[in-house]
Amino acid sequence: MFRRTAVIASVIAGAAALGMGTAAADEWPTPPPYPSPTAPQDVAGVFLTPQDPDYWNPFVSENRLTSPYGNSTRIVCTGFHGVLLECWQADSNGNPHKLIQLNMDYPGSTGHLLPGGGPGHFVYPGFIPGIG
Repeated sequence: MFRRTAVIASVIAGAAALGMGTAAADEWPTPPPYPSPTAPQDVAGVFLTPQDPDYWNPFVSENRLTSPYGNSTRIVCTGFHGVLLECWQADSNGNPHKLIQLNMDYPGSTGHLLPGGGPGHFVYPGFIPGIG
């Protein structure tokens, strides 16, 4: 329980440091008019969420998502060779919001040595776990 509280506290502290507030709707990324390996794509099932026990395991090197919607709404990401660069998630009304990528895949501890920096941890803007 202490570990989960520490993770939540660090996510909140990171959010405060970034000056996040309640997010206004963003726009879905526009695919370029030419073939591109970083073109935005719908993604599904690529994120661990707090309800998944592996989310809390520091030795599991997978993408993490801290969001009030979990994996239940549309998620679009850009990436290169399997490394996610930027992601957007729909709210309950289908409006897109750009997710904030943390500096590391916390609580994961091993992925940063993988090519491209490995998996990432994305947070829904303005979301504070355990509130609301």
